[in-house]
Amino acid sequence: MSMDITFLGTGSAYPSPTRGASALVLRREGECWLFDCGEGTQTQFMKSHLKAGRITKIFITHLHGDHFFGLPGLLCTLSLQSSPDLNKPPVDIYGPLGLRNFIWRSMELSHSQLLFPYTVHELVPTRDQCPAEEFRDFSYLDRDEVSPEGAQGRILHLDPVEDSYLLIEDEQLVLKAFRLCHRIPSFGFVVEEKPRTGKLNVQKLKDLGVQPGPLYGKLKNGTAVVLENGVTISPSDVLEDPIPGRKICILGDCSGVVGDAAMKLCCEADVLIHEATLDGTQEEKAREHGHSTPKMAADFAKLCKVKKLVLTHFSQRYKPAAQRGEGDTGITKLKRQAESVLDGQEVTLAEDFMTIEIPMKK
Repeated sequence: MSMDITFLGTGSAYPSPTRGASALVLRREGECWLFDCGEGTQTQFMKSHLKAGRITKIFITHLHGDHFFGLPGLLCTLSLQSSPDLNKPPVDIYGPLGLRNFIWRSMELSHSQLLFPYTVHELVPTRDQCPAEEFRDFSYLDRDEVSPEGAQGRILHLDPVEDSYLLIEDEQLVLKAFRLCHRIPSFGFVVEEKPRTGKLNVQKLKDLGVQPGPLYGKLKNGTAVVLENGVTISPSDVLEDPIPGRKICILGDCSGVVGDAAMKLCCEADVLIHEATLDGTQEEKAREHGHSTPKMAADFAKLCKVKKLVLTHFSQRYKPAAQRGEGDTGITKLKRQAESVLDGQEVTLAEDFMTIEIPMKK
């Protein structure tokens, strides 16, 4: 089962000729899950190898414009490219409280009618996710208004025991959100596949007198079998250890995390995607604006023992290496600053349209 991540926008604040505004796509089993949707994301889709029509879920980390101003336009374009289908499942959209009202208002004011259903699920933030003077309680927005049919989704509150938000769980994976500290409430997301059944110990089965056939399938599926001689074989007798699933962590803008969940959820992640807006010489400014430096990102990655750190959301002053002109600020120093913390472990600097494959574990 293939899985990969494609970056559509790796710049902060606004889209530029060299870097689009924040957006990335996690692709799995043909589905596209979009994380953030800055201005111009639909254009970035058109320039990439991805198909926007395959978007089934959208996740917004926080309500700063460079992370979600592209959403109304993208939804309208998807509608123009689709045909009415009453049986089509809704596009699920997840984001902070207030997102549903923003989408509804945008559609209402522009007289836009979408030809596909969508559902908005909102995460209720906590006051310790941002400075007190920046916190806004948007719970009042939908009280006296009728949202379009089908747009009303779940209101997701912090689980006080898990210190996280459960967004999705099925037979194959779990997706949770956790709290970050920024100028306004921001969230991170962790996508984790559930362990797969371990391999059958074929030699042990043969020693027990079981030849290849239908019984192998039953044992692999967790069903005990009884042989002709009356011996019962349980799956645990002949199955090797479960095979761990892949884990991807995608963080929104932040200068740190809130609570203990982030470190636990991101522990030993295969890929951690973390913002690094400014280089280490501007750490004070970065923290003042709720952002991170490469060292701050690498410190968190080291704490979580992640296998691969990918930095993104760069200030537009840092040009991609291939497009750097005379007088432009080089970006390679951000890579060096992060790698110095991780004892030489390679750090990846995201660029627009970069794709990272995430192989299955064996």
